[in-house]
Amino acid sequence: MSARHIPRTGHAPRAGDAPRPPHVLSIAGSDPSGGAGIQADIKAISAHGGYAMAAITALTAQNTRGVQGVHVPPADFLARQLDSLSADITIDAVKIGMLANAGVMDAVGEWLAKTRPPVVVLDPVMVATSGDDLMDGNAREALLRLLRHAHLATPNLVELAVLAGEPQAATWEAALQQGKALALGHGIAVLVKGGHLDGDECPDALLGPDGSVEVFAGPRVDTANTHGTGCSLSAALATLQAQTGSWPESVKRAKDWLTGALRTADALDLGHGHGPLNHFHELWINRPPAADAFSRSLWADIAPQREALFALDFIKDLTAGSLDSRHFAYYLAQDAQYLNAYSRVLARASALAPTEDEQRFWAAGAQNCLAVELSLHREWLSRHPVDVVQGPVTKHYVDHLQAVAFSGSYAEVAAAVLPCYWLYAEVGRVLHADYRAAEHRKAELRKAGAGPAGALKHDGGRDGGDHPYREWLETYADDAFTEAAARAVAIVDAAAGRGSAPERDRMREAFAHSAQYEVDFFDAPRLYA
Repeated sequence: MSARHIPRTGHAPRAGDAPRPPHVLSIAGSDPSGGAGIQADIKAISAHGGYAMAAITALTAQNTRGVQGVHVPPADFLARQLDSLSADITIDAVKIGMLANAGVMDAVGEWLAKTRPPVVVLDPVMVATSGDDLMDGNAREALLRLLRHAHLATPNLVELAVLAGEPQAATWEAALQQGKALALGHGIAVLVKGGHLDGDECPDALLGPDGSVEVFAGPRVDTANTHGTGCSLSAALATLQAQTGSWPESVKRAKDWLTGALRTADALDLGHGHGPLNHFHELWINRPPAADAFSRSLWADIAPQREALFALDFIKDLTAGSLDSRHFAYYLAQDAQYLNAYSRVLARASALAPTEDEQRFWAAGAQNCLAVELSLHREWLSRHPVDVVQGPVTKHYVDHLQAVAFSGSYAEVAAAVLPCYWLYAEVGRVLHADYRAAEHRKAELRKAGAGPAGALKHDGGRDGGDHPYREWLETYADDAFTEAAARAVAIVDAAAGRGSAPERDRMREAFAHSAQYEVDFFDAPRLYA
């Protein structure tokens, strides 16, 4: 452990104590919208495990649409802020952002010369007091003097050109040449950023004062929400460098984090201009979903499968009672084979369940598969014999469930079996409602003296009713099955809340595969009967 990682608590660290977080100071302007400046720096430092401190160099009036004004407090008051901090607190890294004029830059330079922090990252934000992106000659010279106290500079292409005293680079190669000259001329590392160039790629390059060049490739993220990108990256780099001691490692980790922050930035939905990054995307993605948010998202995810399910000829003919009995017999024969395997997967869920209540629920489901549902299947099949060889769709579905059951977590198993509850309940609800409506219309016709005109042809229903599949529709639309489906949904939501983000991703994948197999299962009689 280096000296700067020893906690200042008045006693030596005990054996096994974790190193304290790095103390990282941001010297920058304030952004009231929270997307850039001090506010963005604090978020970036915190996201990388640092303790954030701030010395404010300027107050701005700005939002996602731009900077409307800048107020710069006296430079001597900034110096008092910095002296106050360094007199009391060990500072492991410093990030420097907006410095509005030469006086402020010189004050920061004098403090750095006295304190010599082990890590100094300079992000040369160039904003004039009018809010325009400008820098006068005196400020440019002061900024160049400040470079001697920095270890890494992170200019964008506009800022790099100002420091180099050249026109803005139009190509990546020209930008590298400017960055190399700056690094060699001032004895510091320079991170050249390709974000302002055109193209699908967004490379960055770390140029060393020894002439070394290390390029970090990366995709360009398609988002307008890039406010505070430079501020956030430089603050992340300062924090990471205090921990890794390696600029290449720090750049790689910061770039990966920044890519994720940009990819998820749109979710913040802030302002009407260029919104901020999602600094805490890695934290928020692990936040457990609230209430039934996870199951609602699962249901939304399978909207295409639900639409496809009710568009199947099997479902439409089943509703009308016109389904070929051979197709229904094939369906039941395959379902009987499926239920044998499904009952074992439910038993596995029962064995993995964390509570007695959930254990009983899944065990009851497994028993119901064998004792109740299979009985109905056998009765029908005894009247409509059919080849019971396992079909390809049944095999794929069963293989999927068994693979999840014996290699996945409890939460994944619960998600995998859920469509057989939830989609069946939905099918039963819709079909039963349609069936009841049709029966009501026929009854009304009979009352009106129309007789059995338009009645559905009887096709072997065991009670002699008009609809040959009434018993199946009644079974899947009963209250007990609806309640069981609701209970399964609640169990999956609870499991998602306990799990990690990667586990929820696996739950989502298992659920989606099962939902697609449900659609394929109903369509299989058309293909194989």
